[in-house]
Amino acid sequence: MDLDKKLTHVAVVGAAGKMGSGITLLLAQEMARLSLLPENRERLFRLDAVDLDPVALRGLQDYVRAQAVKTAEKTAVGLRDLYADRPDLVENEQIIRDYVDRVCSIVWPTTEMAACRGAELVFEAIVEKVEIKAKVFSQLKDLCPDAFFFTNTSSVPIGLIDEQAELGGRVIGFHFYNPPPVQKLVEIIRAESTLDEVAEVAEAVGKRLRKTLIPSHDVAGFIGNGHFIRDGLHGLAEARRLAGEHGWVEAVTMVNRVSQDWLLRPMGIFQLIDYVGIDVFRFIEEVMDRHLDEDLLDPTIERMISLGVLGGQYPNGAQKPGFFEYQKGKITAVYDPEKKQYRPLEPEGWTAKVDAALGPLPEGFRPWKALLRAPDRKAALEAHFAAIASQDTLGAKLARAYVQRSREIGQALVDDGVAFDAEGVNGVLTSGFFHLYGPINDYCK
Repeated sequence: MDLDKKLTHVAVVGAAGKMGSGITLLLAQEMARLSLLPENRERLFRLDAVDLDPVALRGLQDYVRAQAVKTAEKTAVGLRDLYADRPDLVENEQIIRDYVDRVCSIVWPTTEMAACRGAELVFEAIVEKVEIKAKVFSQLKDLCPDAFFFTNTSSVPIGLIDEQAELGGRVIGFHFYNPPPVQKLVEIIRAESTLDEVAEVAEAVGKRLRKTLIPSHDVAGFIGNGHFIRDGLHGLAEARRLAGEHGWVEAVTMVNRVSQDWLLRPMGIFQLIDYVGIDVFRFIEEVMDRHLDEDLLDPTIERMISLGVLGGQYPNGAQKPGFFEYQKGKITAVYDPEKKQYRPLEPEGWTAKVDAALGPLPEGFRPWKALLRAPDRKAALEAHFAAIASQDTLGAKLARAYVQRSREIGQALVDDGVAFDAEGVNGVLTSGFFHLYGPINDYCK
């Protein structure tokens, strides 16, 4: 297998989207590196960046250039080795300029699918709807008859895409986590029909991109969303239960705080749903509900969407309002669907009453960020969950129920044949969601 040759002509479909832009950047940088190797000097490296939105493609070009500059400035010393046989480029500034121009020249933005004719590898990062994916792949298989197809779907069964688009096993799930240039995790999902050579190339590409690869069986939602959606449904159900006594705004705040502080996660469950996008959460729900014998549709999610409250991010990466309203990444208000407006946090008012109702955090509490690289993290986690087990506060009770449900979800992913083993589940949650611990653990029994 000549992977360098396959990487000479690559296409990304949906290249200007949130995920597609990151995938485009990663591939362009790797292709630029390959183009500098002596054995590849005679090869033309081309990445067709396909997207329907010409304005977004202009933004993609700006993004690729800006990120290439940052990468070059951080790795200037390493770049010098690649430019060792270029005596015309002496100063770091010259090398950086050449590298950035090289990365940008490799990316060929286009709104025409036909432009990627003959691509050897095709990455797809479009909407989570199987009929649209199948239609796109049906076009691509004629344009790129020898290509291997990598779909970034986070939930749609790969075998279904293969069957509907008639790809003959030349497709595999290659699920990047957001944002692709930063997140190390890629879930690899091989359908029963996926050809061995396609799986081998996918693994090799993942290693070239310096990703952590975790395999999942081809079951709708896979490992990451298989846990996330069910974890989110638990939080939503808990909020509805608590709302009867405390009110909806208060209940959302309680569950979000418990799932962040008591569970030691980087963000609470409602903040995470906002980050992903309430509408995206619903898309994934629908896919999983359609293909699994399980009720996975949530009425609160439906109501938020009907009210036009969708979450997600603005083009500059700032958080759009969802369950919460944000300023500079900080939660400032909670959405009240009855009044159809946001209720500001009141540190001396209702917010303080929520904190009082939950009760104090475990003694010695340190937040997620403080424990992320702490040398005593294992001991701190043991002490934290031992304290929760001994507390009789509302916060501790909610936390115990949450971690128990998280563990049940994780174990079911193994028992139902979605994950290969517990390590796979734990690896996805720790490397893809940045949890300090996996759901199948000894801390939270």
